[in-house]
Amino acid sequence: MAASNLSVMLLLIFLGLIAASYLGLIIAFIVGFNRVPEFQLKALAGKNTFSIVIPYRDEAENLPRLFRSLTSLNYPRDKFEIILVNDASKDDSRSIAEKFKADFAELNIRLLENCRKTISPKKDAIQAAIDISKFDYIATTDADCMVPAKWLQFFDESIQVKTSKMMAAPVGFIQVVGEKKPYFQNFEEMDFMSLQASTIGSFGIEKAFMCNAANMCYEKETFLKESGFDNYGKIASGDDVFLLQKLRKKGYKVDFIKSASAVVLTGYQKNLRSLLNQRIRWAAKTSSYSSGFAKFTGLIVFLMNFLLIAFTGLALLNLMPYQVLMLIFLLKFNADFVLIYKSAKFMNRDRLMRHYLWSSIVYPFFTVYVAVLSLFRGYEWKGRRFKK
Repeated sequence: MAASNLSVMLLLIFLGLIAASYLGLIIAFIVGFNRVPEFQLKALAGKNTFSIVIPYRDEAENLPRLFRSLTSLNYPRDKFEIILVNDASKDDSRSIAEKFKADFAELNIRLLENCRKTISPKKDAIQAAIDISKFDYIATTDADCMVPAKWLQFFDESIQVKTSKMMAAPVGFIQVVGEKKPYFQNFEEMDFMSLQASTIGSFGIEKAFMCNAANMCYEKETFLKESGFDNYGKIASGDDVFLLQKLRKKGYKVDFIKSASAVVLTGYQKNLRSLLNQRIRWAAKTSSYSSGFAKFTGLIVFLMNFLLIAFTGLALLNLMPYQVLMLIFLLKFNADFVLIYKSAKFMNRDRLMRHYLWSSIVYPFFTVYVAVLSLFRGYEWKGRRFKK
């Protein structure tokens, strides 16, 4: 009996240590989120030049929407080019891109075919575009996105005012008025809000380790000088986070553009399977992070959620006191709420918090499931199968 009590005590101490680490992490992100100032445009004259790089594969459904947003860019047209890289599309994407170029001859649009050199088609596509790019900064987005009219102005002024070498900016979801989304898409957005909040928070505490290629920009000279994606060609994804971590480790200035007017909008995953594949793809690269803080964050988040599930099972079997479990869950519940609410309010998505209660219960199971699968199996993305 004494040995059993000792085991319970040790497990509770371990749970307490992980919970304390997790809460410390969330509080740090909340503080960091508050430290990042709102970025206000100063109406400066456009000074810098940009090569907009967009790889695409089987995006016939989404490209027209993206192209409409690109034609609305409010930036001197002689100071940017658009490089569209076809990654072996099997639908009408290529012909849609060709029509876009023909219809908007006044824009500097260049079409390129991807040349596969590594197991990472997206990195290959971006590298191929950079190799032929004419301008000083590389701005990236995804083929299923919509960019705001002043997108390049935000990057330009961040460079002028902050002398940034790399900039990340927020990403949100396209909302259709009156459309009722399936529950998994509400969960997807809730999870994404937590990632956005953590991203901004990590910039605020000068521990930036996450960003999203759907809305980012970096200096081409710096990219080439530091050999960009070298050493990461064996990892299928991560063109955004690996570059951020590399440049930050090298001491380059990186910034987050915290403005609701700078948000790039993207679409939801169409089904739960696609969502799982996306999250497995994101989780699979965690072990290759060069940032120790990033690895620590991933480990603590996984352990916190895994222990909540494990201790719930033990409590149901009367092997653990449920009062301790409830206390830790409530602490986590409230800390997560504050962080995610900050992101939701910033993105003008306060209404999303109606789904917070059930999402917070589902989240530990979802996170642990994704993490375990990312360790032992590959994933499917854009009609391709990637091995672990």
